[in-house]
Amino acid sequence: MEKGRLEAFSDGVIAIIITIMVLTLKLPYDASIESLQPMIPVFVSYVLSFIYVGIYWNNHHHMFQAVESVNGKVLWANLHLLFWLSLIPFVTDWMGENHFAKWPVIFYGIVLVLNAIAYAILVKTLIRGHDENSLLAEAFGNDTKGKVSVVLYAAALGLCFLSPWLGLAVYALVAGIWFIPDKRIENKLIINERAKKKL
Repeated sequence: MEKGRLEAFSDGVIAIIITIMVLTLKLPYDASIESLQPMIPVFVSYVLSFIYVGIYWNNHHHMFQAVESVNGKVLWANLHLLFWLSLIPFVTDWMGENHFAKWPVIFYGIVLVLNAIAYAILVKTLIRGHDENSLLAEAFGNDTKGKVSVVLYAAALGLCFLSPWLGLAVYALVAGIWFIPDKRIENKLIINERAKKKL
């Protein structure tokens, strides 16, 4: 099965997710600078979530450069990821509108954890559908970065019970870790291209 339709569908869903998030930014009631102040938490939530959705789109794109074909299991694993990504606008809006109250921040973190797990499932499903020595398998290895992220999310959820701001700080830290696109696949593609040129 060709991977192009899956990539196009995923790009479309991610574009809709971003559109929904920006539509939750409400206009202030008047033209004064003070009217923007209540919107600061909503805007901060939007920025953090935009970065997260952008990270997933970027890494999804990089990963599929190394994918040769997809099967039904991959399609379902990809839909599973898109499902959890589609919940980001809901928790983003809830968190921003409630000025980073404890439970909205906790539920935001739970959605982030479930997105990370769904991405890991997609990676494993893709690797199983390829040869054990494939570029994809070599690039991901034991996926230390992904495992560390899940541990940090779990720590953040615990910290939210002390202070939601501590949890938010860890969510931002994980975003920072992933902000630069995952270079593992890109590096493997470059190595393979150089090897082919030498032959």
